[in-house]
Parts: sequence; C-alpha cells; structure tokens
Amino acid sequence: MIWQCGKYSFDSRMPVIMGILNVTPDSFSDGGQHNTYDEAIAHAKQMVDDGALIIDVGGESTRPGSAEVAVDEEIARTVEVVRALAAEDICVSIDTRHADVARACVEAGAAIINDVSGFRDPAMVQVAAQCDAGLVVMHMQGEPGTMQDNPTYDDVVTEVRDYLRNQAAMLEEAGVARNRISLDPGPGFGKTPKQTLELMRNLQEIVRLGYPVVAAPSRKRYVGEAYGIENAADRDEASATEALMACELGASVVRMHNVAVTAAMLEHLRPYCILALGANVALVGSDDEVQETLIAQLNQAIAELCKLPDSQLIDVSSYYESEPAYVEDQAKFVNAVCLMRTSMAPRDVLRAVHVIEDSLGRVRTLRNGPRTCDIDILDYQLYVSGDEELTLPHPRILERDFVVKPLLEILPNHVLADGTLVTTEHISLGWAKLIGQ
Repeated sequence: MIWQCGKYSFDSRMPVIMGILNVTPDSFSDGGQHNTYDEAIAHAKQMVDDGALIIDVGGESTRPGSAEVAVDEEIARTVEVVRALAAEDICVSIDTRHADVARACVEAGAAIINDVSGFRDPAMVQVAAQCDAGLVVMHMQGEPGTMQDNPTYDDVVTEVRDYLRNQAAMLEEAGVARNRISLDPGPGFGKTPKQTLELMRNLQEIVRLGYPVVAAPSRKRYVGEAYGIENAADRDEASATEALMACELGASVVRMHNVAVTAAMLEHLRPYCILALGANVALVGSDDEVQETLIAQLNQAIAELCKLPDSQLIDVSSYYESEPAYVEDQAKFVNAVCLMRTSMAPRDVLRAVHVIEDSLGRVRTLRNGPRTCDIDILDYQLYVSGDEELTLPHPRILERDFVVKPLLEILPNHVLADGTLVTTEHISLGWAKLIGQ
C-alpha cells in the first residue's frame, strides 16, 4: 500500500518517521525552541540526518487550552520555512486546520496537509481536492481550546474508527484519490490518557480500514501517565517505545519530536508473519456442536501461537465456514487468518506451528485431506523462498476464498513479500462465508 504525497511515495509496509518542527512560541514541549527561520531550518535538517523522511511544520499550537492563531500570523510563521525545505527536496507536511494556510504552504512546496480537525472544514476539503498533496485525517473531539474539558465516549476505539472511515469516504467523494489519504486516531486530542491508551493499544482496528495509519505518541500526556514521567521533554525514550508498539500494530508513519531516539528504537521492529488456520475434524462433540468445536480447536491453536518466543499476535480475523478444496469429499472447514510479529525465522515458525498442529491431533496421511488443525504460513515480511520445505509467499493464496476473505478483512490492500497485491480476482475454490451470516 503506497501513500502518495505529491511527488513522494511511501510504502506503508515500512515505517516512516515524520519529524515535528513547531515554529511556535507556545507548543506544549518545545515552544520557542525553533521559531526563528534559521533555527527551524537547522533543526529540520538535523532531523532529516537523524532519519526523518517527512518534516511536519506547524505554526499554531494545538495543545489543550490553546487559543487560535490568526491565519496571517500562521502563514508568516510557516510558509518561508516550508518553501526553503521543499527547495532542498525534503518532503514537507504542513500541520494546520486552516484552509488558507494549507493552500499557501502547498503552493510553497508542501507535499502533505496534516489537519488536526480531520477536514471538517469544507474549505479545507476544497484545498485537498484541488491539489495532489497527501492528507493526514486526524480525529479530535471538540476544539483545542476545549477538547480536554470532559471527553466522553461509549467506545473510544469504535467511535474514532468510524469517524475516520467516514471522513476518508467524504474526501474520496470530493475527488481525493484513496492512495493520498492517511488516518491519525489523534492521541490526546479530546481524549483522556486512559481513553488514549485504549485507542493506541487497539490501533489494528484503524489499520483494518485499509489506509496508511499515522501514530503520534510523542511526549503526550498518556505516555507520561503510563510510564510515570511528569515532564513532557523527558518522555522521548518512552515515546519511542510507543512508536515501536504502534508500528508493530500496523502504523505506517510515526510523528515524533526526537527522531534519533525513535530511529534507534524502530531498529527493533519485528517482521510480520501472516498465518492461515483451518479445521474440519472435531476432536469431541456431537454433530450439532461440530462448528463450535472446530472454533474451539482453532482458538486453542491461537492460544499456543501467543506462547511463541519473542512473538506477538497482532490481529485475528473472524471465523469463516468454507467448502473443501482440492479433496472435495470431506466436511466443511472453519477458517481464519492471523497476523503476528515475530523475531523467529520463517523455518523456526514452520517447525513451531507443526508442533501446535500435532498437539491438536493433526494427521498427515492425505494431502489436503481432513484435519483437526492446519496452520499455513502465508507471508513473511521481506522473505521470499521457493524451496521444497517452505515456499513463501504461499503459492496458493490467491486461489483460495477461505484465505483471501479473512486476510483482506484484517489487511485490506495487502501486498505480499514478492510484490503481489492480494485481490479476489483469482479465487477459484474453497468458497467461504462469514460464520453467523
């Protein structure tokens, strides 16, 4: 999945650091540090040297309780900095909620519009539709001046996800290409630390929408409360840890103050591994309970996957019932796909899943025949192999409905390690339907 930002393209499978450049006197952790032209340019170039691929220039503080800045003043603070950085072939983002500021900075060379108000202003939507800049659509409950007064949600993850989905759809209806849009759940914007933590620990729900996701944990209050760090400027290491967690959950871009610390932390990012699970032989139970038993068996397999060393299960699809494939004279299957981050090598994962299969009574007498548990490695990040023991990506992914449907549920627009886009156009067997429908 490519995030297209003017002439710049970013592959969402590899995390990108967006360096924060506040040219303001009053931002919450670095106000006044870089608000002269020379200081701003020098700091931006240092962040690029440290590993930032995008510089996010902001001329208005949106910290809780902040007052709105006059548009002319915001343009005066930002536009020449944007122009100078763009002239150096640096991908520049303009962090603004004002259409006139966005327009002026795009004309000066900005390749991204980062709108903390989530393109609620029709004038900002018009600017977006009339240019080719990438967009960051952020969720914020209320306005910066009042957003922390009493943020209330019935379900913060669901409400933020649905808002972002609706705003992205609105932009597409306005003529913005889908591949220009990214989503930011807005940690700390109209959310308590507890609400923000719940949101950031369930970032995979935003990833499921199928757009690149921007995570912005840097120096936020929720980081301070979670790690016991009162001073915002002292939260860089903890913020980098949060950035790593966000990337493991699927974030494509992390917006950070301390680029060097973040880059060092992201070196620990584990590859993703996608696994398919299936079963059609119940170990126990009556005929009426077969489906429930098969689901229980796959749940047990998933529980065992959670125990693998230096690995983390990130997401699991819904369960699907599917017609048998290849060997048709057998019972229907229950299937699912899961996403894992792991430092285990692919062949070590293969051996581990064989042990799990065996523990659940897997019999291998007939190829593609009945089984109590089957676990296939579908894709392993950056790993392509064609040998007899392990072929990756799995050579039969795209023909199997019971694989493609659950895979696209958790990873829309997924591109395999060999560069193949996962689509439904080559499906020919194993027709599947969501259980319960």
